[in-house]
Order: sequence, then C-alpha cells, then structure tokens
Amino acid sequence: MCGSGTMLPDICGSSLLLTLPDDVFALVSRSLSPRDLCNLGLCCRNLHDIAASDKVWLSQCDMLGVVPCKDLIEWRKGICSYKALCRFLVGIKPLLGIWVHQNPELGNVVYVIPGFISAVGCRIIPQELGPVGLEVGPILWSPVFEVVSDFEGNALFFLHGRESGNDYVYPGSIKKVDRTCNVLLLEVKPQQHTSVAHSIVPFGRLAFVDRRKLLDTVTNQVRQTLPDAKDDILFPRLRREEADLREDTELLYERRLLLMKMYDGGGGFTVWKAGTELPSHIGLSEFRQNLDLISATGDHESRSRKTFAEYVRQSLKYILRKSNSTNGKRDLLRKNSSSGHGSKHAQLHEFLQPGDAIGLTLHASTVKLSSYRAWPNMHESKFALYKLPMQAPEAGQEYAGVWGGTFGWPPGKLNDDKPGKALFLLFLSYEESQGQKILIATKILEGTHYVLHPNGSAMFIVNIEEPSNDPFPWCTDEHDSKHAFTGEGIANGYGFRYPGSKPGSLFVINDKMLAFIWKESRAVLTLQRLDLQEVLSKGERIHALPPVSNFAYLTRSYSNVFANGLTKA
Repeated sequence: MCGSGTMLPDICGSSLLLTLPDDVFALVSRSLSPRDLCNLGLCCRNLHDIAASDKVWLSQCDMLGVVPCKDLIEWRKGICSYKALCRFLVGIKPLLGIWVHQNPELGNVVYVIPGFISAVGCRIIPQELGPVGLEVGPILWSPVFEVVSDFEGNALFFLHGRESGNDYVYPGSIKKVDRTCNVLLLEVKPQQHTSVAHSIVPFGRLAFVDRRKLLDTVTNQVRQTLPDAKDDILFPRLRREEADLREDTELLYERRLLLMKMYDGGGGFTVWKAGTELPSHIGLSEFRQNLDLISATGDHESRSRKTFAEYVRQSLKYILRKSNSTNGKRDLLRKNSSSGHGSKHAQLHEFLQPGDAIGLTLHASTVKLSSYRAWPNMHESKFALYKLPMQAPEAGQEYAGVWGGTFGWPPGKLNDDKPGKALFLLFLSYEESQGQKILIATKILEGTHYVLHPNGSAMFIVNIEEPSNDPFPWCTDEHDSKHAFTGEGIANGYGFRYPGSKPGSLFVINDKMLAFIWKESRAVLTLQRLDLQEVLSKGERIHALPPVSNFAYLTRSYSNVFANGLTKA
C-alpha cells in the first residue's frame, strides 16, 4: 500500500519482468548466465521475446570480456544476432591464451588472441630485439590457425601452412570446446556416410606413423589459397589514425567473406587442380583418385612436388593396404595375449571405414596433466599444444604474467659490435613450497641462434618471503630498486637437460620492470611486463611452416627451425 492509501497492482513473477524497460532488464540479466537466459526464454512466449533481445545478449557478450564493447558492435555487423555472437564467443574464450610445446627448444609459443569475428593462433618467432630493446619494435610472428564465425555464429576452423613457396589455408571442423581445456589437438576426423554405423575410434589411439600420414595426406587434399591482397592481415593492427583502422576493418570483412565461401566450397580458389573446388572433407574414393592424378603428373611439376606426391601415394598405400598385414599380426598377438588387454594402438580399419569422409579437426580437450615448476609434462608424439595456466596479477602475486627479457644493463642498450640481443619470453607464476611462497620464472621462448636452456627451464626461482640485502649495482634516479628477494638463477650444472643453479637476487625496479642478478658473475636478466596482444597487433607477419609441423613442431631441435621463414609474408 502506498502512503496515499492506494493499492499497488499485484505484479509478480514473469509479469514483473515483463514490465521492466529493456535497459533495466538488460542490466538485471547480467546476473544470469547465457544458459539461464536460454532457459528463461522457454518459460513463455513473452519471456522468450524479451530474453532474445539484442540488448540482453550484447550485455552477455560484454560480460565475457573477450573484446571491448566497441568491437562487439563492429563484429555484430557480420553476424545475425548478438545471441549468435555470444555463442561463438563462449566457444572461443577457452582457446585464448598461451599454448606451448617443448620442441623445438628455442620456442614453440602460440598465442591465441581475438581476431576479427574470429580467434587467431599466432606463433611468436625466436628473434633478437632491435635498437629500442624491450620497447618492442615490430615483433615477428606467423599464423598457425584461425577459428572464424560464420553468419549464424558457427565456428569454422582453418589451419595455416606453407608449401612449395605458397601460403595456404586448410579448412576443417572444430569439436565442442571444453571450458577448462588445457590441450589443443590437431586430428583427422571421420564422418560416417554408410548405413551401417560403427564405433568411433579416437584419433589418438592410432600409432604415431598412422596419425602423421593421415594428417599429411588430408592437408595435401584440402588446401586452398586466398589472393595475396586478401591475406595481408588477420586482425586489426594497432593504428593511430581512424582512417587506417577503417581500412583494416574493410579488408577483414572481405577476407572473412572469402573464407566462408571457401569453407562452403563455392569460392573457386583451387590450389590442387585448376578449376576443381575441394571441400573441407573428402571421401576415401576421392582420396585414391586424387592421389592417382598426383602420381601421374608430368614433367612440368617440380621435382620436389613429384617427390612429395610419391610420398603421399606411398603413405596412403601403407594406410589402406599394408596395414592389413600389420593389423593381422596385432590380432594374433591379441589372441595370444594372456593379459587380455589387447594391442596398444587401434587398428586403421577400425578408424577408416569404406564410404567415410575424413577431414581436419581441432580438438580442445581437458586432460589430467602433471607439471614441474609450472611447466606441464607433455606427450612428445601427439600433435598437441599445451595451455599455460595464467595467473592474474593481484595482491600477493603482483608479478604473475608474461614478461619479456634480455641480458644486460641498462635495458635496451646494445653493444657496438652486436646489433641486437636475444628476446626471452618468461612466464612468471607463484607456487607454495615447504610452506614458503616462491616465484618461478619459466622460459617459454629464447631468441638465440642455438639454444642455451631447455623449454620449461626455471630461469630463476626466488623466495618472496625472504628479502635480499644485496645492493643493486646500477642505482640511478630512473632505475632505482624498490626492494629485492633472495633466490637462485639457472647455471651450468648437471648438463643441458638438468641445469644447475647459483645464488642471486631479484630486484624490483618498478611495477613493470624486474632484474635478476647472479651474485657471482654479476650477469643480469632484465624483464619488462608485456601485453602480448598489443605487441602482436603492431608486429610483422612472416611465412608459416608446413601445415602439420606448423601446428606443433614435434622434432627436437636446438637451432632456430623458424629461421628459413624470416621473410615478411
């Protein structure tokens, strides 16, 4: 009852929600999850209409925090609704972040960032810093993959790669992304087109040689190219002028439309055989026909192309024919096995069935991983990238995150006889050890010509609860140490794989600059906090590796395997 004695209308439940203005309901809906909103829309027709409004779903998109609100408004122009956009953002958010593999030792760092109505995986290239040092000049990167949204909010997967001097994209599918995914797998996925259904054998159960040959053969069949002018940029560059940003946006719109047409097989961008459009999935019968065509290619093909074709033909021959004898032996072993557990690897005929279509797929899954000093223990024979669990800088762990480093002081100063210094990327994280809080600086990239420390090495470990009394050797007004912690830095000890350590101190110059100094040698590793997305947005793109290797370079290497691609794309 009001003060005047009049009665308030009896409004409750859904009726109360329906009386709220759109802006107020959008504000209230921020306390709901996307799933809650969908369930609310099932209650009645009126609630369905209000729960489906663009204002409500724009609010949901904004809460996800994938891109700023102004970008959401721009992205909406290329998608049917904010609800569809939200579905896409929910799918790609777990992909964002730093993914690594321990081979090659110099660096296998793939940073996934929002692109343009997409997520883009960028490999950061081992490199030296220019004259400006850690005030990063253009950093070098190459594309690994893209996950692009179509008009309905469905995710389309494109692997990147380079073969015979040409850049290609390799269309495929993407499995449902686990929200807690920590492993990213490149796989071949069969699609059943036969009337008789059969159990699906996981790709990971195949032997490594079978998985490699399947990936090589499929990528060789589905590859396509974009016109050079349409493949210059994959995300908006950091530009000062509004006109430049608009130009980038227009190019990205055109490029995305071409990718969607290509995915549907209607773009006409044939790479493999002139005038022939190749879908993202091909049947096994087409597989054989295309390989026969490849092997019959005349002398106008280059020797390297012919050799590769022979390799593919022999690979498929192995897959489709010779595996029968191997599988027969495995069946015999399985029958004679007293344990009854069967063969370690799945048989190929269980994975490939007549009439099936097969294609690339990206599989973001959650597995139980052990780790040592913040570095995950990785499987060396899977085409996989492993996610680093990022810690947000906050009270008690102020220095968590990604830092760029170089040796020497002052930061950015170069010697006259050396034009640049190696860029180190370090992942700083906190752990509890014997009741003490420690800060671990894990190496994820090294810009030398020949590796000095293995991937996953702890460049230094400090005890945050133990102050250091060592003075900072180069105190200046500009770079004056605030406080320091006692720790140990990496050193030659038990060999390359098992380095030793020597005492040192971590000095905090300011919130964005650290310096670790080895006490005995007085060597100094200077670190500055990096925003990798900002760094990449003003970087330079270079050519990618061949497609399968480009996803995760599995061959152990102590030299810079990316050096041959250090030319601008």
